[in-house]
Amino acid sequence: MSSATATRVVVADDSGLMRRVVTATLEHSGFTVVGAAKDGDEALALCEREQPDAMTLDLAMPGLDGIGVLRALRRQGERATPVVVVSAFSPAHGARAVDALAEGAFDLVAKPAVGDGIDRFTNELSDKVRLAAASRRGARRRAPQPPAEGGRVRTAPSGAGAAGSGRTERRARAHAATRRIVVIACSTGGPKALAELVPALPAPLGAGTLIVQHMPPGFTGSLAARLDRVSNLNVREAAGGETLDPRVALLAPGGAHLRLTDPARVTQLSDEPEIGGLRPRADLTIVDVARAFGEKMLLVVLTGMGRDGLEGAREVRRRGGRVLVEAESTCTVYGMPRAIAEAGLAHEVLPLHELPAAITTEAGGR
Repeated sequence: MSSATATRVVVADDSGLMRRVVTATLEHSGFTVVGAAKDGDEALALCEREQPDAMTLDLAMPGLDGIGVLRALRRQGERATPVVVVSAFSPAHGARAVDALAEGAFDLVAKPAVGDGIDRFTNELSDKVRLAAASRRGARRRAPQPPAEGGRVRTAPSGAGAAGSGRTERRARAHAATRRIVVIACSTGGPKALAELVPALPAPLGAGTLIVQHMPPGFTGSLAARLDRVSNLNVREAAGGETLDPRVALLAPGGAHLRLTDPARVTQLSDEPEIGGLRPRADLTIVDVARAFGEKMLLVVLTGMGRDGLEGAREVRRRGGRVLVEAESTCTVYGMPRAIAEAGLAHEVLPLHELPAAITTEAGGR
């Protein structure tokens, strides 16, 4: 708990009961709650006065609601207080949660429903607030990112010129004969990363695309719809029973593992137990695809906390597939990519803006 002692938090919720619950939960975890607001205007005023490290924010509030608060904070640029949305969510309100992420929320935590245990809520809230505060203070330790043998780390800025173009052309020639299945895995910060990455990908792409984003049930359909509106690929939430299609990106639904049958290579949704608190679990999808497609697989791991994807990456390497991970410089949370890079499993470690071109040339696309 000592690492959170100096972390100062504002709590915003129109419910007095929830303000007390969230405040008690954070203080029990070692945070210092410096103010509690009952609406958006009070929340912004507290942030201006207290300059907290993070804020928890309900979306449904009178007057200026949570989305309005997030938009106001975005106008502050780097001064903006990082926000963890703590709100009641349901499938009917999935679009609002995705809107919050698009407006700059760091992450989401669902309010505990009647009958839910408080321990999971406490752990999830404290973990996400701690990470949000670290992102504000620049507290993340930046370490070298070792690629696998024969791989390389590149963090060249966008518009690197002829040298970057030459690298892309060489990679394209090396992999042009192979059209790969693409699996993209991400967690915290993933919706924003996907909003930059997926619209920049071509259609058709490789032999098909699967995306695993850690989200609760009810949110992934809205995320898929948002991505679909701005992308060349047809992005939709997987329903099970689909065959892979180069023009389609299938997003694993929250609350279910996305599996791939072998040898039929048809998607299947599984309600197997959570693994490490996660369902969907990216490792399951990655291992299935690696076993079915071997060297004709490309794994891309984006921002996210934890180590989901690590065991999958090991299987991809064993089967001769390719592994790309997002560089720390553009990650919201450098957890999932770090685990793979430090294990020496990444062929390349690239900033987010370089990944669309790399994926296109590795997987085979127009």
